[in-house]
Amino acid sequence: MAPGPAPVSILITGFGRFPGAPDNPSASLARALARSRRFPGAHLTADVLPTLWRTAEDFPARLERERPDIVLMIGLAARRPHLCVERLGRNGGGVFPDAGRRRPARRVLAPGGPAGIASTAEPVALLHALRGARVPARLSRDAGRYICNALAYRAYGWARAQGRLAIFIHVPLPRPGLSLTQMRRALEALLRALIAQHRARALMAAARR
Repeated sequence: MAPGPAPVSILITGFGRFPGAPDNPSASLARALARSRRFPGAHLTADVLPTLWRTAEDFPARLERERPDIVLMIGLAARRPHLCVERLGRNGGGVFPDAGRRRPARRVLAPGGPAGIASTAEPVALLHALRGARVPARLSRDAGRYICNALAYRAYGWARAQGRLAIFIHVPLPRPGLSLTQMRRALEALLRALIAQHRARALMAAARR
């Protein structure tokens, strides 16, 4: 009998509070996804990250220690009406203070690094997964100028170097017609699409050996 697909390790992150957002739904969504039993053969871990500039700086070292196959990062974009698939992390940040009231030490995240790093996941397929779950969703050029972008930039760089998948998703605040439950189900659909992408890549790599 042929062996089944290899286990998939998935790290899901959300953020804690930050100025202007005392209750961050990305934290609840990350925890709920990690508790889901709808992903046989996958090991899901959730972590709610402190919304600090140094969190993004330290993130690649954590990824290197844990080496997940898939990194799904979730953040809040309170003014956006859609779930947004962030195609790019860019090498720059704003001057906004973090949850510890500290500002970034410099405007460039990685001096000498590329101006932008694209996600290693296929964003259009992820967009279709979200829309298939009947939530408003769109592609977004980049993850903005706050800690979300800093995390995406560094995670995308690590994933590209290691042949892993990483994607950042911005979610809006819950509202009538778009509840946390609906967003969770949509993100479950997105996770299934990510797992499919990972397994397709693994099959292609095995065929080349």
